[in-house]
Amino acid sequence: MQPIFEKIQELKSIPSYSKHDQLVQGIINAIDEKIITTGSRLPTINEAINELRFARETVVKGYKDLIRRGIVESKGRKGYFVANGNTGQIAKVALLMYLMDSFQEQFYRTFRDELGNKVHIDIFFHHGNIEIFETILNMIKGKYSMYVISPIPHPRTKELLNEIPRARFIMFDRFEPIGGEFSYVCQEFEKASFDAFSALADNIKKFDEMIFFHTKDSLDPVEIIKSYKKFAKKYGINATIKPHYVPGTITKGKVYFSLNNAELWEILNDCKAAKLSPGKDIGILSHNDEPVKKLVADGITTFSTDFGLMGKRAAQAIIKKESVQEIIPSVLIKRKSL
Repeated sequence: MQPIFEKIQELKSIPSYSKHDQLVQGIINAIDEKIITTGSRLPTINEAINELRFARETVVKGYKDLIRRGIVESKGRKGYFVANGNTGQIAKVALLMYLMDSFQEQFYRTFRDELGNKVHIDIFFHHGNIEIFETILNMIKGKYSMYVISPIPHPRTKELLNEIPRARFIMFDRFEPIGGEFSYVCQEFEKASFDAFSALADNIKKFDEMIFFHTKDSLDPVEIIKSYKKFAKKYGINATIKPHYVPGTITKGKVYFSLNNAELWEILNDCKAAKLSPGKDIGILSHNDEPVKKLVADGITTFSTDFGLMGKRAAQAIIKKESVQEIIPSVLIKRKSL
């Protein structure tokens, strides 16, 4: 009986849940997670009172509610039993993202379409802020059948995510080690970025200098920075790192690499003003592909994972109720800018 009580008690931290809600939803969660199945005996009313310290009226009403739904049946003096392993719940998914930029939108659209209209999705955004991340997790835990979360690289991330049951959790986008077994559909940065730089080495060498715009306190993947330095050393590239692009400083003979789309548009705007041709007078490399990068300046060279495929894999794991541990590969897309 203890696992059943644990599923009920883990809902105590949700302010909006009454004791009635805790009892009913806790038993439903135990059924959905296969802790108990059709025919399993449930705690007697007295056992529930003694263990949970709930009033008799609360327990009796909770069981009556479950009987009314066809989930539980009473067999007289034998007690209460699970009558139906299919709780009939419409799956509710909490999707916690960085923000809704164009490539995160690719993930969301495919994820939503793959799940279909039988699954309800609530979207939340943490914007890379650990306080917002914690507030949202505290608000949503215990309320959803699945939690699909893009984590923050922060010392507290492991502690916060460990409050989400592993069977109900899928990590997506970045991979953050939190210990133990859990599902994830993520991208990899270090090898992917090094391979992309290496494949472009001959083109990059045609220019005088390569500049990577990166701010130390940003959420840029540290693996890309590490790969950039390793690449420059191995191939003898004159490479520098600057905190940000300063509008109006475009210089012929440079390769500009930015993870920030706003900087990319500034660079392209300055190219046009200075009558410099991307791919000829300067080089441009961007991360995370999206349709507009195929169109502007006759094409921007990018390396990117497939966010649509990432969303599809995450959705399939939810539909099939399977664990998933997959790294979606990144692909270099060569276009005119480099």
